[in-house]
Amino acid sequence: MRAFMRRATALAAFVALLWAVQVVNWITGYGLNPAFGLIPRHVSGLDGVIAMPLLHGSFSHLMANTPPLLVMAGLLVVTTMRGLLSVNAVVIGLGGGLVWLFGGSAIHIGASGLVFGWFGFLVVRGLVDRSLITLSAALVVGAFYGSILWGVLPGQPGVSWEAHLFGAIAGAVAAFLIRTHVHAPRLGGVDLD
Repeated sequence: MRAFMRRATALAAFVALLWAVQVVNWITGYGLNPAFGLIPRHVSGLDGVIAMPLLHGSFSHLMANTPPLLVMAGLLVVTTMRGLLSVNAVVIGLGGGLVWLFGGSAIHIGASGLVFGWFGFLVVRGLVDRSLITLSAALVVGAFYGSILWGVLPGQPGVSWEAHLFGAIAGAVAAFLIRTHVHAPRLGGVDLD
């Protein structure tokens, strides 16, 4: 229970940090975005791989990211005993790195890449682990947020579909690479093909 409370507190602190950064960004006329946003294939934009999830273009942008971020992170907190830092490192590092390498010419900002990474991780981990808990989490995520998969397609101006796509891919990769322990029986003999 103590570990769960630590993870839940860290989640609340992360969301509070996002809102605090947004206030500072707003006060500075959104000057943090060009300074710390991810700019593909520019060395000066490489720090955006890490800073991108902290920056948003408006309060409505952050407001749109906050509910799915809380749901996905909440499911991670409830179902993941170990490996949260490793999962986040893969989602942010690999997802952001792929945006830096292949993203379109723009300043990429927002926590939606992280949300898509957690989405990819939760869904694929449910299929990989086949425990009742992870399959249930995958089902909840798929039922409530399956429609976000349309966000990985290009076409919506001002939206970094690349961050969505590469975040989801990085989350799926993390599900295969990182074993997160869930204390629940695995479903034996379940054929998911």
